[in-house]
Amino acid sequence: MKMKQIVEGADTLAGRAFDLSIQAMIVVSIVAFSVETLPNLEPKTQSVLAAIELICVAIFTVEYILRFAVADDRVQFVTSFFGVIDLLAVLPFYLSLGIDLRSVRAFRLLRLFRILKLARYNKAVQRFHRAMVIAREELILFGAVALILLYLSSVGIYYFERDAQPEAFQSVFHSMWWAVATLTTVGYGDIYPVTVGGRCFTFFVLLVGLGIVSVPAGLVASALSKAREDD
Repeated sequence: MKMKQIVEGADTLAGRAFDLSIQAMIVVSIVAFSVETLPNLEPKTQSVLAAIELICVAIFTVEYILRFAVADDRVQFVTSFFGVIDLLAVLPFYLSLGIDLRSVRAFRLLRLFRILKLARYNKAVQRFHRAMVIAREELILFGAVALILLYLSSVGIYYFERDAQPEAFQSVFHSMWWAVATLTTVGYGDIYPVTVGGRCFTFFVLLVGLGIVSVPAGLVASALSKAREDD
């Protein structure tokens, strides 16, 4: 029980020390990973970075084993969000260890998942995660509606502009880039309507785009308030 309180609890001195130690190692690992990308590193520096990586992986592996050992439901832990993140934080090291294949080295990019491990120790991030769960159904529904609007916008601008700009609006699929840039109100300007009908249609699409940007923000804000009340 004492080990469980240290690993999963933050209400004791030992638990807080454990959490802070892991957070520090995450930051060290991320910084080391970034330094590795610098060109023309000296062999000595590369050796130090390799040693840091080995130490971090060893600590994260022990942490994962401890969390697995003290979990009430081990299957649930392994398949949970944080369980998957903890595994992805160390798995690339073991997948590429001793294998001199460039394609396998791509797995080391998964070390970026270590930054997500910080979410385990941040209450604000945990509240945000709960908020996303609370608003999940509404966000999924809104995402489906947004995809439908994206398609309808692509079809509309295609019929308005295909004769005036046959190269830019060759098909509905070519028109989707304009629809994405317009609905999200980014408006890169690389593709734009030149006909009167196309410009009027764009005006209405921009109005819809304002709602596409604001509605998810309102849903998440409401869910965050609910998650904060639940604390």
